[in-house]
Amino acid sequence: MTTYEYEFPRPAVSVDLIVSGGAPDRPCVLLIRRASEPFAGAWALPGGFVDEGERLEDAARRELAEETGLEFTGPLVQAGAFGDPGRDPRGWTVSIAFAGCVGAELPQVTGGDDAAYAAWHPLDELPELAFDHDELLAAGLARVDPASGCAR
Repeated sequence: MTTYEYEFPRPAVSVDLIVSGGAPDRPCVLLIRRASEPFAGAWALPGGFVDEGERLEDAARRELAEETGLEFTGPLVQAGAFGDPGRDPRGWTVSIAFAGCVGAELPQVTGGDDAAYAAWHPLDELPELAFDHDELLAAGLARVDPASGCAR
Protein backbone atom coordinates (compact mmCIF):
# COMPACT_ATOMS: atom_id res chain seq x y z
CA MET A 1 0.00 0.00 0.00
CA THR A 2 1.35 3.41 -0.94
CA THR A 3 1.33 6.17 1.67
CA TYR A 4 0.65 9.69 0.46
CA GLU A 5 1.27 13.06 2.04
CA TYR A 6 -1.91 15.16 1.84
CA GLU A 7 -1.83 18.89 1.34
CA PHE A 8 -5.42 19.30 2.53
CA PRO A 9 -7.05 18.42 5.88
CA ARG A 10 -9.18 15.30 5.88
CA PRO A 11 -12.39 14.78 7.84
CA ALA A 12 -13.27 11.73 9.89
CA VAL A 13 -15.85 9.55 8.12
CA SER A 14 -18.76 7.97 9.92
CA VAL A 15 -21.93 6.09 9.04
CA ASP A 16 -25.38 6.45 10.59
CA LEU A 17 -28.41 4.23 10.12
CA ILE A 18 -32.09 4.96 9.78
CA VAL A 19 -33.68 1.56 10.34
CA SER A 20 -37.46 1.64 10.33
CA GLY A 21 -40.29 -0.86 10.50
CA GLY A 22 -43.39 -1.79 12.42
CA ALA A 23 -47.10 -1.85 11.74
CA PRO A 24 -48.22 0.38 8.84
CA ASP A 25 -50.37 2.44 11.20
CA ARG A 26 -47.52 2.87 13.73
CA PRO A 27 -44.12 2.92 11.98
CA CYS A 28 -41.05 3.02 14.23
CA VAL A 29 -37.37 3.88 13.96
CA LEU A 30 -34.46 2.28 15.81
CA LEU A 31 -32.57 4.61 18.17
CA ILE A 32 -29.77 4.20 20.68
CA ARG A 33 -29.13 6.05 23.93
CA ARG A 34 -25.52 7.26 23.87
CA ALA A 35 -23.33 5.92 26.65
CA SER A 36 -20.58 8.54 26.40
CA GLU A 37 -19.85 12.09 25.35
CA PRO A 38 -20.64 13.90 23.26
CA PHE A 39 -24.35 13.82 24.05
CA ALA A 40 -24.11 11.13 26.74
CA GLY A 41 -27.62 9.98 27.64
CA ALA A 42 -29.18 11.46 24.50
CA TRP A 43 -31.01 9.47 21.85
CA ALA A 44 -29.33 9.12 18.46
CA LEU A 45 -29.30 7.01 15.34
CA PRO A 46 -27.03 3.98 15.53
CA GLY A 47 -23.69 4.52 13.83
CA GLY A 48 -20.02 5.23 14.23
CA PHE A 49 -16.70 5.73 12.57
CA VAL A 50 -15.57 3.88 9.46
CA ASP A 51 -12.43 1.79 9.99
CA GLU A 52 -9.47 2.33 7.66
CA GLY A 53 -9.92 0.27 4.49
CA GLU A 54 -13.56 -0.60 5.34
CA ARG A 55 -16.38 -0.30 2.79
CA LEU A 56 -19.09 2.17 3.84
CA GLU A 57 -21.94 -0.35 3.77
CA ASP A 58 -19.84 -2.88 5.70
CA ALA A 59 -19.16 -0.21 8.33
CA ALA A 60 -22.89 0.56 8.55
CA ARG A 61 -23.82 -3.08 9.10
CA ARG A 62 -21.00 -3.54 11.64
CA GLU A 63 -21.96 -0.45 13.65
CA LEU A 64 -25.63 -1.46 13.64
CA ALA A 65 -24.77 -4.92 14.98
CA GLU A 66 -22.33 -3.56 17.57
CA GLU A 67 -24.70 -0.94 18.97
CA THR A 68 -28.06 -2.73 18.74
CA GLY A 69 -27.38 -6.45 18.31
CA LEU A 70 -29.32 -6.32 15.01
CA GLU A 71 -27.60 -8.30 12.22
CA PHE A 72 -29.45 -6.62 9.34
CA THR A 73 -29.07 -8.44 6.01
CA GLY A 74 -31.72 -6.52 4.07
CA PRO A 75 -31.04 -3.83 1.52
CA LEU A 76 -29.55 -0.52 2.62
CA VAL A 77 -29.83 2.62 0.52
CA GLN A 78 -27.66 5.69 0.91
CA ALA A 79 -29.83 8.52 2.21
CA GLY A 80 -27.20 11.24 1.90
CA ALA A 81 -23.91 12.66 3.08
CA PHE A 82 -23.83 15.14 5.95
CA GLY A 83 -20.78 17.24 6.70
CA ASP A 84 -21.80 20.69 7.86
CA PRO A 85 -19.15 22.31 10.03
CA GLY A 86 -19.90 21.83 13.72
CA ARG A 87 -22.25 18.86 13.28
CA ASP A 88 -19.99 16.85 15.59
CA PRO A 89 -18.29 18.60 18.53
CA ARG A 90 -15.37 16.12 18.33
CA GLY A 91 -14.20 17.63 15.05
CA TRP A 92 -14.83 17.71 11.33
CA THR A 93 -16.88 14.61 10.58
CA VAL A 94 -18.70 13.61 7.42
CA SER A 95 -21.40 11.01 7.89
CA ILE A 96 -22.91 8.82 5.20
CA ALA A 97 -26.47 7.93 6.19
CA PHE A 98 -27.97 4.58 5.21
CA ALA A 99 -31.64 3.63 5.39
CA GLY A 100 -33.34 0.25 5.54
CA CYS A 101 -36.53 -1.37 6.77
CA VAL A 102 -37.09 -4.52 8.78
CA GLY A 103 -40.79 -4.91 7.89
CA ALA A 104 -43.79 -5.19 10.21
CA GLU A 105 -42.16 -7.45 12.80
CA LEU A 106 -39.71 -5.43 14.90
CA PRO A 107 -36.72 -7.57 15.92
CA GLN A 108 -35.41 -7.60 19.48
CA VAL A 109 -32.57 -5.11 20.03
CA THR A 110 -30.16 -4.44 22.88
CA GLY A 111 -27.61 -1.73 23.54
CA GLY A 112 -23.94 -2.58 23.08
CA ASP A 113 -20.53 -1.06 22.36
CA ASP A 114 -20.94 2.70 22.98
CA ALA A 115 -24.76 2.50 23.13
CA ALA A 116 -26.18 2.21 26.63
CA TYR A 117 -29.58 1.17 25.32
CA ALA A 118 -31.36 0.47 22.01
CA ALA A 119 -35.10 0.72 21.39
CA TRP A 120 -37.75 1.13 18.72
CA HIS A 121 -39.53 4.51 18.81
CA PRO A 122 -42.82 5.35 17.06
CA LEU A 123 -42.24 8.05 14.46
CA ASP A 124 -44.99 10.19 15.97
CA GLU A 125 -43.37 10.09 19.46
CA LEU A 126 -39.68 10.72 18.81
CA PRO A 127 -37.41 12.12 21.51
CA GLU A 128 -35.01 14.97 20.77
CA LEU A 129 -32.06 13.57 18.82
CA ALA A 130 -28.32 14.22 19.25
CA PHE A 131 -26.07 15.79 16.61
CA ASP A 132 -28.01 16.60 13.41
CA HIS A 133 -29.78 13.25 13.44
CA ASP A 134 -33.20 14.81 12.87
CA GLU A 135 -31.94 15.83 9.40
CA LEU A 136 -30.50 12.37 8.76
CA LEU A 137 -33.75 10.75 9.87
CA ALA A 138 -35.82 12.90 7.50
CA ALA A 139 -33.50 12.06 4.60
CA GLY A 140 -33.61 8.34 5.39
CA LEU A 141 -37.39 8.20 5.70
CA ALA A 142 -37.65 9.92 2.31
CA ARG A 143 -35.74 6.96 0.80
CA VAL A 144 -37.70 4.05 2.31
CA ASP A 145 -41.31 3.27 3.16
CA PRO A 146 -41.27 2.30 6.86
CA ALA A 147 -44.46 0.26 6.52
CA SER A 148 -43.37 -1.94 3.62
CA GLY A 149 -39.60 -1.97 3.88
CA CYS A 150 -39.29 -1.07 0.23
CA ALA A 151 -37.06 1.61 -1.19
CA ARG A 152 -39.03 4.53 -2.59
